Amino acid sequence: MPNFKPNHILIVDDETDLCEILRFNLEAAGIKVSVAHSAIEAMGTDLAQFDLFLLDVLMPGMSGFQLAETLKNYPDAKATPIIFLTAKDTEADTLHGFDLGADDYVTKPFSVREVVARVSAVLRRNNPQPHKILSYEGLRVNLDLKQVTVDGNEVQLTKTEFELLYTLLSRRSQVLSREQLIREAWPPNVIVTERAVDVNITRLRKKIGPYAALITTKQGFGYCFIG
Repeated sequence: MPNFKPNHILIVDDETDLCEILRFNLEAAGIKVSVAHSAIEAMGTDLAQFDLFLLDVLMPGMSGFQLAETLKNYPDAKATPIIFLTAKDTEADTLHGFDLGADDYVTKPFSVREVVARVSAVLRRNNPQPHKILSYEGLRVNLDLKQVTVDGNEVQLTKTEFELLYTLLSRRSQVLSREQLIREAWPPNVIVTERAVDVNITRLRKKIGPYAALITTKQGFGYCFIG
């Protein structure tokens, strides 16, 4: 299996609780997260290490808009994508955010799943992973072709089954909760029960035949690909 270097983002927001909620959910999605609680604190970090900035607009001192303008003047940060988080939802505010070079603009209150989905989408556009194929022995997942083969024979998976397999295989030996799998395999605006995860895992196991036993159930926790 190829080694993936996780994307690393910086959240800049003065709401400590919100930062921790976002950090927990983004890290559950496989994204490395650092946090700064002010623009000044953010400017004191090594800006070159980040693949995306998630900026609150309304902060004491320097606002998120002002921070974005400053970042665009730094060689190590000027090309890094920016997503704004804000309660300012007028058309003028939104347009101003995009004029500053924002890649996306999320208004509060928001769904955490929506933020994770939007961050993931911007990261995929701006920093695609060089590895497009995951494999374990004769089980092969091609992300570009959306194709799965078992010992050389292609198997037909639904989109959800494909996303579940890709997620489990890309985080081999890591136990993933049903909630984490829902975030990865279903669209953010779809309401899904944890039972739906179990049903799709059962179908997936049947389709990958000799590798089915590698998707193990961890009672009370979730699922894990143990190969």
